[in-house]
Amino acid sequence: MKPDLPGLLAARNLDWIVPAWSGPAGVRAFFTTRRGGVATGTASAFDLGAAQPPAGAADTAIAENRRRLREWLPADPTWLHQVHGSDVVTITTALSTPPVADAAVTRAASAVLAVRTADCLPILLSDRAGSVLAVAHAGWRGLAGGVVENTLAAMRVPPAGIVAWIGPAIGPNAFEVGPDVVAAYCDNDAAAAAYFRPAREGKWMADLPGLARARLARAGVVDVAGGEWCTHTDATRFFSYRRDQGSGRMALVAWLAP
Repeated sequence: MKPDLPGLLAARNLDWIVPAWSGPAGVRAFFTTRRGGVATGTASAFDLGAAQPPAGAADTAIAENRRRLREWLPADPTWLHQVHGSDVVTITTALSTPPVADAAVTRAASAVLAVRTADCLPILLSDRAGSVLAVAHAGWRGLAGGVVENTLAAMRVPPAGIVAWIGPAIGPNAFEVGPDVVAAYCDNDAAAAAYFRPAREGKWMADLPGLARARLARAGVVDVAGGEWCTHTDATRFFSYRRDQGSGRMALVAWLAP
């Protein structure tokens, strides 16, 4: 990868986030923000769209944004058809048809993984040797359904040797949920109640990054960075589906350097 990535991104008016974590030097990754693209409207700026955007005027801008993204990558990214589930796919080379999954794992150098988000958690995982890499899209359903645990299983290395980074997502002061979300976590794990704060009658504020950290820790992953950004409250930097229905999508992209 090019040296001084944050400086190069800034020079191109790309306010993308390079993970500050203890991952190995061979892992390349960044998270796009809404700045620096060409899309307009509610999904303005650097909207990367759906897995396979339909043809249309708005998607011309998405296609241009994806072309600009590709300039920073060693290969075409494999986009996923994300369904808020817990399935994981193993990628060996770029796939033109997005597989139905919410997480991806690779051991192949320069196979580019990607997940799109607009409030859900983007999670980056790697072993310390830089031999296996994973990304996951974890909304509350996918996280409760085991997408983190399934991703770790697909990596096939001891969890204690894995490092993780949690990217921007809706924060604990903005994510109001109902009893169904509380039950999805607390019915099987009483300790998860620590990540829900009563808000009003029948509603709670949920700490989604905290729940992810807890799931990772319970699985044996304790080296976890990130999780400090709120997509909902920072409208100048991030898309947010809950704030703006029909919002654009950002992406976490990652690959293993050859």
